[in-house]
Amino acid sequence: MTTPQEKAAAARRAAEEAARVAAEAAAAAEAAEREAAEQETAEKAAAAVPDAAAKDAAAADAKAKDTEAKGAASSAESAAAAIAAGYAFEGLALELGTVIVDGEVNPSARVRIPMKTMNRHGLVAGATGTGKTKTIQGIAEQLSAAGVPVVLADIKGDLSGLAQPGQADDKILKRAGETGVPDWKPTGFPCEFVSLGTGGIGVPIRATITSFGPILLSKVLGLNETQESTLGLIFHWSDKNGFPLLDLKDLRSVIQFLTSPEGKEDLEGIGGVSAATAGVILRALVNLEAEGGDTFFGEPELDPADLLRTAGGQGVITLFELGAQAARPQMFSTFLMWVLADLFQTLPEIGDMDKPKLVFIFDEAHLLFNDASKAFLDQVEQTVKLIRSKGVGVFFCTQLPTDIPNSVLSQLGARIQHALRAFTPEDQKALSKTVRTYPKTDTYDLEKALTSLGIGEAVVTVLSEMGAPTPVAWARMQPPRSLMDTIGDDGIRSRAQASTLYVKYGQTIDRDSAYEILAEKVAAAAERDEDEPAPTRSRSRRAEPVEESMAEKIVNNAAFKNFLRSAATVAGREIGRSIFGTRKR
Repeated sequence: MTTPQEKAAAARRAAEEAARVAAEAAAAAEAAEREAAEQETAEKAAAAVPDAAAKDAAAADAKAKDTEAKGAASSAESAAAAIAAGYAFEGLALELGTVIVDGEVNPSARVRIPMKTMNRHGLVAGATGTGKTKTIQGIAEQLSAAGVPVVLADIKGDLSGLAQPGQADDKILKRAGETGVPDWKPTGFPCEFVSLGTGGIGVPIRATITSFGPILLSKVLGLNETQESTLGLIFHWSDKNGFPLLDLKDLRSVIQFLTSPEGKEDLEGIGGVSAATAGVILRALVNLEAEGGDTFFGEPELDPADLLRTAGGQGVITLFELGAQAARPQMFSTFLMWVLADLFQTLPEIGDMDKPKLVFIFDEAHLLFNDASKAFLDQVEQTVKLIRSKGVGVFFCTQLPTDIPNSVLSQLGARIQHALRAFTPEDQKALSKTVRTYPKTDTYDLEKALTSLGIGEAVVTVLSEMGAPTPVAWARMQPPRSLMDTIGDDGIRSRAQASTLYVKYGQTIDRDSAYEILAEKVAAAAERDEDEPAPTRSRSRRAEPVEESMAEKIVNNAAFKNFLRSAATVAGREIGRSIFGTRKR
């Protein structure tokens, strides 16, 4: 029989065994939980390794791309800086815009033209709508601001906005910031509006026939070289005999006289002039007169000094518009060439200056050279070549550089080429020729660049102050400060009529000239014929010969007459007329 003491001892041992088993179970459970946790951690860590690697790889790739981009940007900045260094001039310069490399505009890389070389002439070219007109507008503004007068052909009336401040907007301010003009503000400039002849809305400007000369007039009349030579002889005869040719009716009356029975002897005495050729010239004059050309020729004639004025320290911009000559645009461009020739004859030699005395801008320059005679082209080349020593710069504006003859193109120091279009084989040929005229460049593919330029962008090279070509620059041109629009016909008319030039040129003067002199001569001859009895014609009676004096014998000698005629021709050519056959003032 089990005692109570034994039962208590057995129960204690059973409890201790149960406690031991429970402790072992708890330890096993804890170990299992720990193992599970470690396994889960390991699995998570194992799963995280590819993501980290991918992230590391992505980070490395981004870093490489960033480094590459920074390297490209640095390379573009270096290229832009190298180009801009070629435009860092010491003296006064005209700002064009800023350099573009790989599509990035660098506002600190400036493209400029030294004022000192503005008299070395230039070309602004590009297809329609590429920004040529606004480039010309910006150039004229800066010249005016520097105190340099400008003569500007405004065939389409697009540039009248120069007289009025522009209008600021986000687009213009953005362009100003990109092109290094943070202080851009709307500004107007002093302008004179003049018209070719009396049929326009500006101050009427005229030239006399005698000062215009036979070469330029032949261009207007569309004469061939033989007819041009004949016209030159007619001008010489008028000069020698004291018949001033002021307007079309003067020249018309001279040719009518020479082809009439009364003038037959004079026509034969000129030498080399046929009545048929003179008749062709006469018909061309009549056609020109019928088309309103007579409003251009006459007096008062333009005084070149009126193109060289300043106002308040700014150069006056003289804007020429076609007026009634819209049907004859060649008349317009030829007239401007006469103005340039007149300046050449009247201005003194001054050599190189810190800035030009005047800048002359030919818009639609191709009209000047279309169907031009060799004599005309030779004189244009001579004028452009020599007028720089008078302090005058000449800029031609046209669509294609090939519009300008090579002999003239070679005289132009600055080249501002807006976008070209290459839609036809002829366009492609012109593009290739244009590329070959630029200095070599490692920065741009010029053939691609010239067809990729945006509006208001241009490929530029100019002459440095030392006369060397600058690096080729793809430039974004800065915006004009004046109004980029027309001020309208009423605005132009009111400004013209308020000008002091209107008082001087507003009314036509018709003084006695060849027309009146010849009319009087013909009337007097007719009156003498009426007063004198009709001569009796008899073969049996002859007038007694009157013995000539020795002086009369010498004067009437054929050889002596030929000598005088030759001497007069040489004197008339060398002394009476100079460039383009225009009359010296």
